[in-house]
Amino acid sequence: MLVELEQPRLLVIGPNGIGKSNLLEAVELLGSLRSHRCSQDRDLIQWDEPRALLRAGLDDGDRIELELRRTGGRQARRNGKTLERQLDLIGPLRCIGFSALDLELVRGEPSLRRSWLDRVVLQLEPVYADLISRFSRLLRQRGQLWRQTARSSVGERDALLDAFDVQMALVSTRIHRRRLRALQRLQPIAERWQAHLSGGTEQLELRYQPGSRLEQEEAEEPWRLAIEEQLRMQRSEEERLGICRVGPHRDEVGLLLGGIPARRFGSAGQQRSLVLGLKLAELELVTQLFGDPPLLLLDDVLAELDPTRQRLLLDAVGNDHQCLVSATHLDGFDGGWRERSQILSPDDLRAGANIR
Repeated sequence: MLVELEQPRLLVIGPNGIGKSNLLEAVELLGSLRSHRCSQDRDLIQWDEPRALLRAGLDDGDRIELELRRTGGRQARRNGKTLERQLDLIGPLRCIGFSALDLELVRGEPSLRRSWLDRVVLQLEPVYADLISRFSRLLRQRGQLWRQTARSSVGERDALLDAFDVQMALVSTRIHRRRLRALQRLQPIAERWQAHLSGGTEQLELRYQPGSRLEQEEAEEPWRLAIEEQLRMQRSEEERLGICRVGPHRDEVGLLLGGIPARRFGSAGQQRSLVLGLKLAELELVTQLFGDPPLLLLDDVLAELDPTRQRLLLDAVGNDHQCLVSATHLDGFDGGWRERSQILSPDDLRAGANIR
């Protein structure tokens, strides 16, 4: 399907299951190399096809491509040139996604909040993707090492673990620092949005709760040494449980309203306002840092918000952001939104026709 955007907004309208989310997910993949729904490329490729090709042309003339293959990994291209690193594709197309799945951010598992924070950091520092990849690989290899050395001598095993600890402590420190700094940047903006959405009655606090003990002021060397020591100290427990209990994979992001965890005590309305405020803060932060507002992807999120929050979200988007919005019907959009929007109909989606 070829879609050429001629208006600031594209409304993708149709019933569930027709492919609305697939279109927005393709844009998200080109902008961030990640999907909020799937972790493996094979789940993103049509079941009877060996590959999927995503391509976008940007206002400045850049053309970017991402090829997903069942075998052989990914291949990224920019202006027809194959890139040695996928990371070099990040930047030309910055985008921020907001889907119905994000509404689980408050009450869901800590991994959801870590993934959200990682997406924020990735917008600010594309190299962060390499850090996350390295840490995941080290953590996986560490688990394999325990299994492979089950019959080795304690000295031999500890020597190998010492080498892992050095690398894991370094990468962990750099992840911790970037996550902390991103939350510190978001805090005042998110606090302001929460006050606006609640009529000034609620104060939001974003609290970083690292999976390592980091008691000193932010600094790479003391944090790295402290994490190395913690990794050594928890080895007997790691051997017993089969779980490494130190590192960014154990991080939590505390979301508090008036000092009280929103996950436990916030009403459904408060939780949805909180997530909405976080997304608007993320949008504002990226715009502040890079000048140009990112592309905003709203995937069927209006159906999960009451009319007041729908209006707040659409008003906040205003006229400054190019956005792609999926919805089952047009009822949530006033006349001004419809007039300034390009509409993709169910028939267009079924046919996969070229839309201009």
